[in-house]
Amino acid sequence: MRHLTWVLALASFAGAASAQQPDSVRRAPDAAGPPMVPDCVRPTPLGPAVTAPDTVCLTREAALAAAAARNPQIRAVEEQVAQARARRVQGVAIPDPQFDVQFNEATGLFGGGSATDRIVGTTLQLPFPDKFRLRGKIGSADVRSTETLLLALRQGIAALTSQVYDSLLAALRHQHDLEQAKALAEDFLKKTDARFEGGSAARLDVIRARVDVAQAQNDLIANARDIVNARASLNRLIDRPLGAPLAVSDSLVLPPPLADLDRLEAAAFEARPELAGIVRQQEGAKATTTLAKEYWLPDFIFGLSKNYASPGPGLFSTGISLPLPVFFWQHSKGEIAESHHRELELAASYRDVRAQVGQDVRSAYAAAETGLRQAVFIRDVLLPAAREAYRIASVSYGLGGASALEVLDARRSLRDAESQYTDALAAASMARSDLQRAVGAPLERFEAGGPRGQ
Repeated sequence: MRHLTWVLALASFAGAASAQQPDSVRRAPDAAGPPMVPDCVRPTPLGPAVTAPDTVCLTREAALAAAAARNPQIRAVEEQVAQARARRVQGVAIPDPQFDVQFNEATGLFGGGSATDRIVGTTLQLPFPDKFRLRGKIGSADVRSTETLLLALRQGIAALTSQVYDSLLAALRHQHDLEQAKALAEDFLKKTDARFEGGSAARLDVIRARVDVAQAQNDLIANARDIVNARASLNRLIDRPLGAPLAVSDSLVLPPPLADLDRLEAAAFEARPELAGIVRQQEGAKATTTLAKEYWLPDFIFGLSKNYASPGPGLFSTGISLPLPVFFWQHSKGEIAESHHRELELAASYRDVRAQVGQDVRSAYAAAETGLRQAVFIRDVLLPAAREAYRIASVSYGLGGASALEVLDARRSLRDAESQYTDALAAASMARSDLQRAVGAPLERFEAGGPRGQ
């Protein structure tokens, strides 16, 4: 009996010690940071790249990978998944044995003096075995439901990172366009000054040319703010200091044509984690209802005891603890009814979320399709027309035919068209990222062809 007591005690201490071990699935923080991309330091059509020694150069894929590995919001939900796994362990845990020591009819505390009985015993009370199975199902459903939240957050962070990356590309492209516009404005100012000195241009034309140069410089100042804000947003998403130097190596391109809407909507119904999460919650709610209905099942009691005040072996005892469901209506109208209505609530929520997913896909698809059509129209119609109008006005002004006002107006129209095209490219790419989030799967699976030229 004494040896058995020591074995049970050692087993209890070993189990407690193992429960204090750190979670082996925790990932160490990524101290290395996002990977460097050597190609990023080469000059690009948008101007010279940032070449500071501590500059991190990112492609779109590298930015997405860095956000997935380092974003604090994702780390927080990963810890929630670990908490759900811990709750499952608690739900299926075997109750700890109860260790008792009794001193009966003693004249002092804890057996001091003479005691007629010195009883040492241990008792283990186990719930009905099916309750362990149901609690395991509830815990597993909780884990899988939390994992769907993590997947949804990963998709949302990926879409947001891609959109912020596009906003930085758009700001850099605007900077390139504005620098070119300023160079043209300064060149036009020199020509106007020369013509004014020669007596073939009015003083008002010189003033208008100087105003145009000042406007171009002011636009550059305003665009610098957009670049700083976009870099700070991207740094935040990849968990870097907001003011850390950052460069990008990609460029804005026209996205490929979209796949059929019906295919994308059907894929979203299968892939969206929000729907899968509700399905997992329904599984857990069903198991919870079944568990609540087993309130009347007995618990099993096992015990060992030894009276060291009298000779003889230790005694083994077994028993059943069975509740008497005298007030059964309290259970049927209480926890059982609550769990049943939880199932009905989740069924209604599933229908609503399914409709939301369909609407989300259709809205994102309309935005992506509209953005793509606008970018194509500006590239094929508006931008060539604006360039030709400026070319004609510039040549005519050089020959003395067009006025300075006509040249300034044509160049302003060209600058607006170039700005609209950059915004349209960025909007089309951002809308595509949002559509991929709405579908819940890469769009490349449903369409052919790759990115087209600028």
